[in-house]
Amino acid sequence: MMKYSLRCSDGHQFEGWFSSSADYDRQKEEGLLECPVCGTDEVQKALMAPAVRTSRRAESSRAMETFRREWNETAKKAQVYVEKNFENVGKRFPEEARKIHYGEVEAKQIYGEASPKEVKELKEEGVTVAPVPQPVPEPSEAKKKLN
Repeated sequence: MMKYSLRCSDGHQFEGWFSSSADYDRQKEEGLLECPVCGTDEVQKALMAPAVRTSRRAESSRAMETFRREWNETAKKAQVYVEKNFENVGKRFPEEARKIHYGEVEAKQIYGEASPKEVKELKEEGVTVAPVPQPVPEPSEAKKKLN
């Protein structure tokens, strides 16, 4: 069994148990996952550290690498799905999301860019928004960005 930390589009966090990573993917695709707090089916894996039961540095590094690799595979699948099935409206995302929400234009699936402030405002208005998962950089890449 695998335990995943999950998060809904409204930011509620909870855990889910799955027989495998493929089982999670299947349930997600079939719309069987939902937030126990608000009931939305817009649920995704949340970033979490794996349970490492050893103090050995090498085993911990392997576990983190496995987690990073699995996360990145999932993030890439989500990105590809969004790019194939949603319209990219770029920086017009907040404006376009509001038009759809208020019925000013025909409903369609969109993605784009929004600042944290804009996302907060959209959510306060009741507009459903969710982030597209992003890959976790290689440790060497993360260090370069910090320097």
